[in-house]
Amino acid sequence: MIQVRRLATTQPDFEARLAELLAFESAQDTQVETTVAAIVADVKARGDAAVLDYTRRFDRVEAASVAALEVPRADLRQALKRIPKAALSALAAAVRRVRAYHARQIARSWRYRDATGAELGQRVTPIDRVGIYVPGGKAAYPSSVIMNAVPAKVAGVREIIMLVPAPGGERNDLVLAAAAVCGVNRVFTIGGAQAVAALAYGTATIPAVDKIVGPGNAYVAAAKRRVFGVVGIDMVAGPSEVVVVCDGKTDPDWVAMDLFAQAEHDELAQAILITPDAAFVEAVAASMTRQLAGMSRREVIAAALSKRGALIRVRSLAEACEIVNRIAPEHLELSVAKPEALLSRIRHAGAIFLGRESSEALGDYCAGPNHVLPTSRTARFSSPLGVYDFQKRSSLIRIPRAAAAKLGKVAAVLARGEGLTAHAMSAEYRMKQAKS
Repeated sequence: MIQVRRLATTQPDFEARLAELLAFESAQDTQVETTVAAIVADVKARGDAAVLDYTRRFDRVEAASVAALEVPRADLRQALKRIPKAALSALAAAVRRVRAYHARQIARSWRYRDATGAELGQRVTPIDRVGIYVPGGKAAYPSSVIMNAVPAKVAGVREIIMLVPAPGGERNDLVLAAAAVCGVNRVFTIGGAQAVAALAYGTATIPAVDKIVGPGNAYVAAAKRRVFGVVGIDMVAGPSEVVVVCDGKTDPDWVAMDLFAQAEHDELAQAILITPDAAFVEAVAASMTRQLAGMSRREVIAAALSKRGALIRVRSLAEACEIVNRIAPEHLELSVAKPEALLSRIRHAGAIFLGRESSEALGDYCAGPNHVLPTSRTARFSSPLGVYDFQKRSSLIRIPRAAAAKLGKVAAVLARGEGLTAHAMSAEYRMKQAKS
């Protein structure tokens, strides 16, 4: 039997118990931060030599050089031939759907002329070089290759460098095939904080990138946090999460399996059911107990659900939405008869799955939207990875002579109010020219 905490909003200590459920600070764990700080500093100082040392230590891979850890393009093409045809077809289908969705996110350059005659605008350009980190410890994630590389390609990124760990030297053909299908330029079998540092600072072999994207463990997250500013990052991600809001009418086996699907990622993953139906809580609990034995990752599932899982009973679906907004989950399933009626009440969630048929698992692979999502309540202020993460904007400003006279008055007054005389005179010189 799985031990999952039961909560109810009618409990007098509900607020405290909910806060305890949501508490997660491993990304800032002192020991993790100290270890990562040392690794990042070492890679910055010693480059390739440090990368080789940490790869030997953490991934148990002996290599004469970092160049030997790069996967030749011929090997990527061979991986396409080695995987089953069904897998290749699935990869291609997922890439098509993810590309079609992200193509709608492309920001365009624009200009306009205002009443003063000034011409203003915004120029949108892609980032030059991006590093994508693909996890590869407890499982292989070809889907993460797709979700990181496709929007970068759609945005027009010139070069994509992919780093993925290969513990014990075992390379995953499906991951390599995904890199080939997505058009990744270079692939290195390097993982952990050392991979992030190598991408940020560059080494003799690994080129420095402009932005690093992709999920990883606590060490990867801490490394991304540490190098931010030297390079851009997408987000600092924590363990994966799902909240299922159900009216009690969905098949309990479906809901139990949706919770399992999230819990099997990691022992720290979080899976939560929220429902006003007390009998449904028991039905889902019974289903989980019955189905657990058939799961290949049952130990991981059981650990995750006992540590951070919960079955929460609420007074109404409206109250369920209030709890959702406080959780701000990475994934939210609205497994109810009329999901659109609840959607307007949801303010904070990374990805929202509408209706009983819309399982979160489809979003992980092939629905189309990105599966790199804000976790640990950061959906309150951040968004899914998208094409916009690989584009940057430059402001365009053209001020003709007549406009310089009009705008110069405004600028000069404000500049003198700030005590910045040179700013004021810079504007005033052009005002005089405009009058002559």
